[in-house]
Amino acid sequence: MKKKLIIGVLLSVVLIYLSVRGIDFRETSDSLKRVDWSYALFALLVILIMQVLRSFRWGVILQPLEKIDQFTLFSVTCVGFLAIAAIPARLGELARPYLIARKSSIKMSSALGTVVVERVLDSLSVLIITIVVVIWQDLPPWLIKSAILFFVLTLMMLSFTIVLIWRRDIAVSMIGWVLRHLPQKIAVRLDALVHHFIDGFEVIKNVKMLLYLLFLSAVVWLVDVVAIYILLKAFGFDLPLLAPFVLMIVLIAGIAIPTAPGFIGNWHYACVLGLSLFGIPKAEAFSFALVYHFLSIALVVVLGVIFLPFNKFSMTDMKKHMDKG
Repeated sequence: MKKKLIIGVLLSVVLIYLSVRGIDFRETSDSLKRVDWSYALFALLVILIMQVLRSFRWGVILQPLEKIDQFTLFSVTCVGFLAIAAIPARLGELARPYLIARKSSIKMSSALGTVVVERVLDSLSVLIITIVVVIWQDLPPWLIKSAILFFVLTLMMLSFTIVLIWRRDIAVSMIGWVLRHLPQKIAVRLDALVHHFIDGFEVIKNVKMLLYLLFLSAVVWLVDVVAIYILLKAFGFDLPLLAPFVLMIVLIAGIAIPTAPGFIGNWHYACVLGLSLFGIPKAEAFSFALVYHFLSIALVVVLGVIFLPFNKFSMTDMKKHMDKG
């Protein structure tokens, strides 16, 4: 973990350097002074709505395992996202499954399976948005290549999910073949973990529920686009309607890279890179990145700290729960 943190920090430093290289900070300061903070606060409210929608959607995914009340879902989601922002190398992704397992009869490995379902739904939604953007917007070759890579990865995730759910017998047979080559004690333990993990995909068996979840996922990311659009207005940027869609796609790709806690560096570089496609000067793009990052992370931190007393956890205890399944 220490090595990953060091690598992440170094990468963040490099990306921050690339973000600010050649910038006249007086122009950045002037751009910040021109921000319409009423728009910015409105964007913050929309980001909060996105967080509520995320927690609601997770509840729908968890429903076949156990129905969880919305307050618990929202509080766990807030603390989970705080962990993702604070813990390097995306290890914070384990926080939500751990916390929901403590507050319900759901196994942590099953809850982890529901998070994977979330990622598949997000990938499909963003993929559809990306295809529309590629059709309507003249994008640079590197972004188109990235979109193709994202398309391939999404198909792989989707295929993996389909095999686990619709052909569970084949998946279990393949996993059983691997486990037979391991020591019996380890094989028995892993076999139980794998079965609990697959249980987390149960919601996908219901076609109507799956379509509903795809709709919710599309709404989640369209709300994100709305937040970006409002914040662009706060800076007075006169950009085409597709601009916030492109910026969202570039930002998703940027923060997927494990860097220092809080996505410092990759968030800023992604914003600068995305806005450069629409001719926004680097100094102004960097000022946008500063405000957007501050609003998003500040909301995550504030909500996480508010709900942390109700959802305390430690890395050691989380590892114990993972061992128990």
